[in-house]
Amino acid sequence: MIDIHTHILPALDDGAGSLEESLAMGRLAAADGIRMMVATPHVITGLYPHSRETILAAVAQLRQAFADNGIPLTILPGAEYRLEPDLPQRLSRGELLTINDGGRYLLVELPADFVPAPTGQVFYELQLQGVTPIIAHPERNTAMARKPALLHELAGRGALVQITGGSLTGRLGPAAAATARTLLQQGCAHFIASDAHSSTKRAPVLSDAVKEAARLTGLDEAQTLTTENPHHAVEGLPIKTRQIRPTRPARRGLLHFLKQLFIK
Repeated sequence: MIDIHTHILPALDDGAGSLEESLAMGRLAAADGIRMMVATPHVITGLYPHSRETILAAVAQLRQAFADNGIPLTILPGAEYRLEPDLPQRLSRGELLTINDGGRYLLVELPADFVPAPTGQVFYELQLQGVTPIIAHPERNTAMARKPALLHELAGRGALVQITGGSLTGRLGPAAAATARTLLQQGCAHFIASDAHSSTKRAPVLSDAVKEAARLTGLDEAQTLTTENPHHAVEGLPIKTRQIRPTRPARRGLLHFLKQLFIK
């Protein structure tokens, strides 16, 4: 398996707080069957203003630490960028770090409770430069959970979708689980990643999510989302997608309409 969304670099954000914790996360991931991991620290203006050079240097240091400690896990560079209006301008200046620094896929996080008005335009301008946005954990965005059409529209225009393994298995709560499972069954998911922040509460494991995805959509699709598509992302290759099948609301019966007619 390949995990494209992790916060394993030490002391850069709210993920691993030390090298020891990064090593513990690496051992856990390798034991779970993850062979490759993209380090994606938060990049948020004013909070985590990391440059691509800072992240690349941190990745090189962690690679060496893994080698020194015999951890069979390949670490690749990346970042999780907060959706900000100037992302396309920063990309054109060479400031952003795409998945594996390949210039093809960019992990983007939306706010937790709404979809900013410029989102579609920002994504369009990124795509004009040949970079496809990957929307991080939209199942935890309350606006998208209430109105999946917001996500369907972005995906229909070429954006990709990453759901979190812990959401799929229920570890991040019933609301995230319900939305993640719906997105998966609708064909509106292209990656499953751990979004790991530590070796305990939000750990870098994917095997349980693979089992749940296999139960919902079959083993082939589960492997596509955790192995095939992530491999294509790190290699800069096209991603396998499915036609999105929106869930239709249940049809209301005669009794419902009679109640609406007589209840004032």
